[in-house]
Order: sequence, then structure tokens, then C-alpha cells
Amino acid sequence: MRHRTLGSLRVSAIGLGAMPLSIEGRPDERRALATVHAALDSGVTLLDTADSYHLPGAEPGHNELLVARALAAYGVDTDDVLVATKGGRGRPADGSWTVYGDPRRLKSAAEASLRRLGVEAIGLYQLHKPDPAVAFEESVGALRELLDEGKIRLAGVSNTDVDQIRTAHRILGDRLVSVQNRYSPAVRDSEAELRLCAELGLAFLPWSPLGGISRSSLDGPSGCEEDTRLGAFRAVAQAHGVSPQRAALAWLLARSPAVIPIPGASRPETIRDSAAAADLVLSAQELERLDGATVSAG
Repeated sequence: MRHRTLGSLRVSAIGLGAMPLSIEGRPDERRALATVHAALDSGVTLLDTADSYHLPGAEPGHNELLVARALAAYGVDTDDVLVATKGGRGRPADGSWTVYGDPRRLKSAAEASLRRLGVEAIGLYQLHKPDPAVAFEESVGALRELLDEGKIRLAGVSNTDVDQIRTAHRILGDRLVSVQNRYSPAVRDSEAELRLCAELGLAFLPWSPLGGISRSSLDGPSGCEEDTRLGAFRAVAQAHGVSPQRAALAWLLARSPAVIPIPGASRPETIRDSAAAADLVLSAQELERLDGATVSAG
């Protein structure tokens, strides 16, 4: 497993997005724990969770509690594992995703996450999404207070634009270490945010790094225009004897040293394959071909 820098920390170049272990279609606990353990066995040291990763209308924190149980049951020292969680979203019974950015509520949510994870301080706490009803500076101010109180060690923001990232950096300084936005071969509308992260020395954590690309479009025969373009990923993967998903993650890693993808997984074999992307080095010619094959956002 190769590593990358997140703040002052050294973490695996590929993380685990734990959300699929707790939302609709989630596996049973045995397989969920096995998936986290497979990630750890593969050298993954970044686990991404959130208090809102649970079934609609259920109590917050299912995923955080699951991650905590998986680490406790692993049987090997996990002090080098960074658990990144988030606050600022909810999941009511209708299955929607709500947003809240009130500072008092964010601080209360962080304290609840702290208890569920069973740690002295949360390694990385991220504002899940800006709340249009609350001044962004006020929400980020809650992160600053949590840092000052020692309840979180590092801070990040998610689903933010360039101006918001600059604002968070101005307020938090070098204690802001990451930005988590949607980014994949199929969805590339955070190019400007990625460039800014590289400029500011922030880690860029693509969520849903394989989103917008179905397994059928990656693995199946070319047909429509999108399949034809994504056929480049199939061809490059075949040349290396790996899955197209692994090739897509390797392409993401090559975009910038700031990139640390956090692919989701609900099976041990899936995260093992994703983790192996850290060791897949693509040639300049292959990267140029894949750059031209990606599907523009929209």
C-alpha cells in the first residue's frame, strides 16, 4: 500500500467509504465487519463514516458504531488508522438527506460521534455539507471551537466550492486538512476545487469515486457513446490484468498527489480490489487515453 499526506498524517492512498455498510441494502453485521477487516488487512488506514449513515428514520450513528466495533474486534493494533466522520446531515423516515449547519447542533453532533467512536478525540471531523440557511462562516466556526476544545484533532469540509474552501482555510488555517467532494471519471465538476486543494496543501477525498459508472458500463461490451468512451478503462484494465474499477481508481490517484479516493464497499473482495489500485501505475500514454475518455459532468 502506498501512502499519501493528510495534514501532518500519513494515510493509505486508498481509503474505505463505509457508508454502504449501514444504508439501504446493507450487508449483515458479519459481512460488514469482514469488509472493514479486509480493508485493514489490505493496508487501508483511512476509514470514512458519518453520523447520518443509517437507515431512513433510524437513530444516527449506525455506521460510526459499526466502525468502532470493527476496530475493537480486529485483534491487531489500529493506532495508525484514521477514522474520519462527518456531521451536518440527517436521514428522516422519507429517505431524504437533510442539511443542518447550526453551530450548536454541529457541536452536539460531534460530541455524540465522539461517544459512539469511543475515542478521546475524533481524528478528522468534517462538515458534511454547507447549510444554505446558515452562514458558512458560522458552521466552520463550530469546527474551530471543537478543535480548540480538543474534541477533534483535524477538520475538513465536504461538498464545498472554491470560495467556501478558501473561507474555511482562512478560519481554520493549517487545521483544515481535507476537502471531500464528489469526483470520478464520470463526474468531474470539482476540477477547480481539486486544483485549489493541491495549491493549499489539502487532501482531496473523492466520494463516490466510481459513481456515475455502472459495473455494466465498465465491464460490459461497448454500445452507447458513454460505453464507447469508458471502453478505454476496460482496455487499460485488460492490459494490466485488473478490473476496470481498479484502473479507474489508479487514474484518480494519478490526477494529483492530493487525491485520496474513498471507494465504498460492502464485500471484502470489493475493498481488496480497490485497495490494490494504490499499487497500479499507469503509463503516461494510458493516462492520456483515460483523460480523453472520461465523461464530462452534467
